[in-house]
Amino acid sequence: MISRRDFLQASMAASAMLGASGFGQWSRLAAQQALTQDQLLQFDTFGNVSLIHVTDIHAQLKPIFFREPSVNIGVGDNRGAVPHVTGAEFRRLYGIEDNSYSHYALSSGDFEALARSYGKMGGLDRVSTVVNAIRADRPDAILLDGGDTWHGSYTCYHTQGQDMVNVMNGLKPDAMTFHWEFTLGSDRVAELVESLPYAALGQNIFDAEWDEPAELFPPYTFFERGGTKIAVIGQAFPYMPIANPRWMFPEYSFGIRDENMQAMVDEVRQQGAELVVCLSHNGFDVDKKMASIVTGIDVILSGHTHDALPEPVLVGETIIVASGSNGKFVSRVDLDVRNGQMLGFRHKLIPIFSDVIEPDPAIASLIDEQRAPFEAQLSEVIGQTDSLLYRRGNFNGTWDDLICDALLSERDAEIALSPGVRWGPSLIPGQDITREDIWNVTSMTYGQAYRTEMTGEFLKIVLEDVADNIFNPDPYYQQGGDMVRTGGLGYRVDVSKPQGERISEMVLTSTGEAIDPARNYVVAGWASVNEGTEGPQIWDVVESHIAKQGTVTVSQNDSVTVTGL
Repeated sequence: MISRRDFLQASMAASAMLGASGFGQWSRLAAQQALTQDQLLQFDTFGNVSLIHVTDIHAQLKPIFFREPSVNIGVGDNRGAVPHVTGAEFRRLYGIEDNSYSHYALSSGDFEALARSYGKMGGLDRVSTVVNAIRADRPDAILLDGGDTWHGSYTCYHTQGQDMVNVMNGLKPDAMTFHWEFTLGSDRVAELVESLPYAALGQNIFDAEWDEPAELFPPYTFFERGGTKIAVIGQAFPYMPIANPRWMFPEYSFGIRDENMQAMVDEVRQQGAELVVCLSHNGFDVDKKMASIVTGIDVILSGHTHDALPEPVLVGETIIVASGSNGKFVSRVDLDVRNGQMLGFRHKLIPIFSDVIEPDPAIASLIDEQRAPFEAQLSEVIGQTDSLLYRRGNFNGTWDDLICDALLSERDAEIALSPGVRWGPSLIPGQDITREDIWNVTSMTYGQAYRTEMTGEFLKIVLEDVADNIFNPDPYYQQGGDMVRTGGLGYRVDVSKPQGERISEMVLTSTGEAIDPARNYVVAGWASVNEGTEGPQIWDVVESHIAKQGTVTVSQNDSVTVTGL
């Protein structure tokens, strides 16, 4: 007798062969350079339930360029497994034709040339068109927002998230979960959550004082769709107080809370749930481990690590779907649920090619309404770029190199530190750099650019701590984003070593001299999680630097040597 896991694996294999995953279809069309909106949206409706997933929009209302990472290192059991496969190897794995639309959307190689050919991606008015088309085909489809929505732009900062709430309300989600939203501060989060016409979920959001579930964030919600009772359980980012300032949301504690997740799955099953969906902001590797521990979850809609995967990944009997970031993709998952079991699925990762998909006029108008009070500030040109400016990858990103250069020069420092965050659109050579572009890579509620002194010994401790957040072989100890970016400081990192032994050969790049553990160095950085940090805002520092340069050129950064791969 075939097991349910074998049945799901057969479903995945059949999907790949038949193009029912959707990726095979648009990949072939992309290779022919003949994409149309109808072709992008074409889907062989399947089963009786449809899920629509968006995540990690980071307040990007308008179409953008966004380069996928060229380096995404996996360690431990995830070494060499998706999403830790990039570039040509990624394209070979999924049968992606070089220089095709799908190459451009999903891979980093030849990004500048392909961006000029295929244009920008995203825009929530285009996302709305896709959502509306799915709903026209499946009127009771469930739209789920994986979080990191109310953060990451000039208008989001200046409206305290209201612009994003207004536009997302226009898309009519059914539920969401959270991460960067909490950096608006717990009072503002409560104000916005109480206004939402849909569920704000987080089974792992607890009252810090009483260590019990926070009333504002129910663990789950139910839907009746296609004759099926569906439970959606929310999983907020587990490491909020580590990755972001605890003082901004002192009422709450987080964590993965596997035992509580299992209890919630059991509870919804006891209440008759025939399909259990986890709307997660764990990050992909954490979701894989959670799926191996918690039984009874049918689908995990994964967020936080910004991975865009053309096919779901199966862990046990749980399928995990990764839908990218910045509005570049929408995932559709159709499911066949019978007699309380998910028996099969079809999936499509829909790329939002902005020049192919028509904008939804109502949402386009709503977006323009949010931006109108700020248009003069947003559009002001500060400089130009001769370099491809991007952020993503475990180590270097040219946007972060530019930010570090600004910190070194504007704050008169020997060493600069910039957080390894994943959000922030790209710019291609020859583009103007507007104030909006600068804010898109710096906007946060704790953006003060500090200037301090650190010993060489302390700098090594900082690098070791961040490296362990990324390269600990246990995903549950991977609590950061990417590696802290450094300016003026070079080093060697062995990702195979244990904590405290990864970082070596630290040098001051301006002179080539070795970092002295006992010497004090002048260090400038930003995004400190410490309350009361003083200094100018990072966007002002970067704007001043770019204005002085006029045209910026970011040279090749070879200051980090990676070993242990």
